Amino acid sequence: MKAFVAVVLSFLIVSPAVAEIEITEVTSPGGITAWLVPEPSIPFVSLEIRFKGGASLDLPDRRGATNLMVGLLEEGAGEMDAQQFAQASEELAARFKYSVYDDAVSVSAQFLSENQDSALALLRETLVAPRFDADAIERVRAQVLSGLRSDATDPDSIVGAAFDQVMFPNHPYGSRYEGTLESVSALTRDDIVAAWQGALARDRIYVSAAGDITPEAMAGLLDRLLGDLPATGRPQPPDIPVKASAGVTVIPFDTPQSVALFGHEGIGMDDPDFFPAYLMNVVLGGGGFEARLMTEVREKRGLTYGVYTYLATKDHAALVAGRVASANNRVAEAIQVITDEWAKMANDGVTQDELDQAKTYLTGSYPLRFDGNGPIAAILAGMQMDDFPIDYARTRNARIEAVTLEDVKRVAARLLKPEALRFVVVGQPEGLPDAAQVLPVPGQ
Repeated sequence: MKAFVAVVLSFLIVSPAVAEIEITEVTSPGGITAWLVPEPSIPFVSLEIRFKGGASLDLPDRRGATNLMVGLLEEGAGEMDAQQFAQASEELAARFKYSVYDDAVSVSAQFLSENQDSALALLRETLVAPRFDADAIERVRAQVLSGLRSDATDPDSIVGAAFDQVMFPNHPYGSRYEGTLESVSALTRDDIVAAWQGALARDRIYVSAAGDITPEAMAGLLDRLLGDLPATGRPQPPDIPVKASAGVTVIPFDTPQSVALFGHEGIGMDDPDFFPAYLMNVVLGGGGFEARLMTEVREKRGLTYGVYTYLATKDHAALVAGRVASANNRVAEAIQVITDEWAKMANDGVTQDELDQAKTYLTGSYPLRFDGNGPIAAILAGMQMDDFPIDYARTRNARIEAVTLEDVKRVAARLLKPEALRFVVVGQPEGLPDAAQVLPVPGQ
């Protein structure tokens, strides 16, 4: 019942308009900084902790160690085994979520104000004293291996792994953060401990919170919660230039529909041209049914149910990329249409009407993201990791409105490179050039 109450509260909290959000920066005596949006109207707190680095910190021969480690953080800590930890969380109506990504480990916590001290003490144990019991390791390892075996028969997973391999050779981004069947099977407890010590360190922490907590209380709890973590962790990996060349890479797979990912070097969020690029992408393929690629590939020609593009802004590389799926005998035509539209936008930019619609779409949807304490805390942590100023939530829409038609035309010419557009296709595509590169299924 208590857990149910916590779930309900997380959805009942009504967030203020973005312009009304007051973000307070607090710093602990030990020097840990956090961003906070106090909201005392409901006795509930959402806390978000991010550790920069994530799975990209894996050693080359220990791929999957960070992912396995993160999966074990709630499988027992301190004096509690996995079952006892789950029972303690339930009794406190506290929810903890641990996730891993290429560039971050994310820890989310939600708890009632009356249980704050006990909930944070429980959370602290998972961060500074995880047990990594042998039975828990084997249980979570089995789950990871099962997922990897399942992904080996999923075209979407296969094409994702192959695309990363092509775009990021000899870099952690170029292999799956979950690891392979071989690498995960070989991981030892010592490898998991090393991954924990390397990833969860004070020199890479970003913290945010929203809810019933004062700035003074927030500053006071940071050192208790995080002060005993290692001061420094494993070094971050190097940046990697994306050097794609135009063409098609095929991974043969027995399926009636081919799935393709495509892209080339993109643009970072710290680039002055990021917002024009963001709007350009909405027009090209990121704006749903109103996007050009949906019109040309789906509506006019019926080649797919869906096609989209996105800006992938990783910490050490950036892509402008997309996805399409089409019947094996029509995917070649879809690839040609996408390439043609890529070149057309590079040459001509967008129209004023398209730009106006994209601005309306982006500015209108942004306030909807702030729909509760949990999303607010997550947004604040993301803002910090992306090195945005503390007033970004207030100024973001103004930055979008300030983009001109000439800005987008200039950035489209700079960013979109048909001569570098690489397609990676999984399936049995027909009609592709004989020179198409063929690769084995990744991991097999």
